[in-house]
Amino acid sequence: MRTVGVVLAGGVGARLGLKVPKQMVKIAGKTILEHTVSALDASPEIDELVVMITPGWSEHVATLLGNRYGKLTRILEGGATRNETTRRVLDALGEDECKVVLHDAVRPLLDERVIKDCVDALDSYGAVDVVIPSADTIVEVDAHDVISSIPDRNRLRRGQTPQAFKLSVLRSAYAKALDDPYFAATDDCGVVLKYLPEVPIKTVAGAEHNIKVTHPVDLFIADKLFQLASQGPSHLTAAERSELLRDRTIVILGGSYGIGAEIARIAEAAGANVVAHGRSTTGLHVEDYESIASAFAQTKAEHGKIDAVVLTAGVLRIGRLAETTEEQIAETIGVNYLAPVHVAKAAYPYLAETSGHLLYFTSSSYTRGRENYALYSSTKAAVVNLTQALSEEWAGVGIKVNVVNPERTATPMRTQAFGEEAPGSLLSAEAVAESSLDVLVSDATGLVIDVRREQAQDRGEAIASALDETEAELSENTTA
Repeated sequence: MRTVGVVLAGGVGARLGLKVPKQMVKIAGKTILEHTVSALDASPEIDELVVMITPGWSEHVATLLGNRYGKLTRILEGGATRNETTRRVLDALGEDECKVVLHDAVRPLLDERVIKDCVDALDSYGAVDVVIPSADTIVEVDAHDVISSIPDRNRLRRGQTPQAFKLSVLRSAYAKALDDPYFAATDDCGVVLKYLPEVPIKTVAGAEHNIKVTHPVDLFIADKLFQLASQGPSHLTAAERSELLRDRTIVILGGSYGIGAEIARIAEAAGANVVAHGRSTTGLHVEDYESIASAFAQTKAEHGKIDAVVLTAGVLRIGRLAETTEEQIAETIGVNYLAPVHVAKAAYPYLAETSGHLLYFTSSSYTRGRENYALYSSTKAAVVNLTQALSEEWAGVGIKVNVVNPERTATPMRTQAFGEEAPGSLLSAEAVAESSLDVLVSDATGLVIDVRREQAQDRGEAIASALDETEAELSENTTA
């Protein structure tokens, strides 16, 4: 039995106070709609994909989504209400039995596990709802806002999406609803429950991070969840990496030692044309725009193109801002932030020609300003924002912009700041370099790519791991 995924994208964003539908807002480098469509299109459980869009936006969405999603077959206008939109879905799907997975477009953090559980449950049930336990006590009030009952929280669940159905079950429920002059429902499982009470509705476990973007704060939360739980490109084998890197021209700024030097070594071994610059090797100062522009022009003259630019240079100084000299302030801001800006501006014309890739580096300290790390933390946060902004600005010409966020890594810069640390407690520069090159040969853009010794297996674990890392560095900073 085929499975059709349906993205319900008919919202208008009224509660967000927007002039565009909320699913058109960008977070983590893409519109919310693109994130959601990508999740369903990538699922092996989904055979066909249909998008139901706000009336008047179908042409815009067709241009936005283009032909990037192989399973997307139709973009249709929804109705004035959720129920009317579902009726249009039923009309579009015809009479042949199939599994239907209905998902809110504004829940972009959808896991493959949830999709699979829904589709599998339809082998035994006619309707499926995704739910999570209620962490809060729910109270029922009367017309005067006086509590009338407090249900047992252990038996309460909060509904999410997807909701999944056998097409015949959903069609039958809506057929009966048409005979009810008072019909109104906020979700499709509610329609089945009311008009086909004999049909059991199976529940499957959802995920706390599968939030619905409804209020302004939700935009912030969703963006941070994408940052903390970025599922970057898959780890490639050496052979796969060599196949993709061969004959590419990569410019590395900060390539004298550490991560930059490892990227250069591995890329050269894979057959790439590597041009590495560093203050101690070629004398290039990354905060000097004219020097950067000259280096790029020379590379283009020698190799005919630039496919990727990697900036690994950074300055890490620990200490209180009040005790930092003006020269140290200028150097830190110059290398950690002005350099990324200058590199981006100088690289643009070359990367636009090749639909190339710009790769930056940040630190877990970007998520929160740290004591004794004021300049370092704030400049690394600025690089993350720069990455996300440029990924949107340059999407039209095909330039990908990402930023790698490695776990504490064994580099000369770190040793100079912290001294020798316990063997095995740090990530190797080689591992970070390999992950960085995997990003460079991908189509990812606008992401913060976390690199850790033990990669988390799902988004929920990734978020917990990121929080643990933050706590560990806070403790380290306190002792430092």
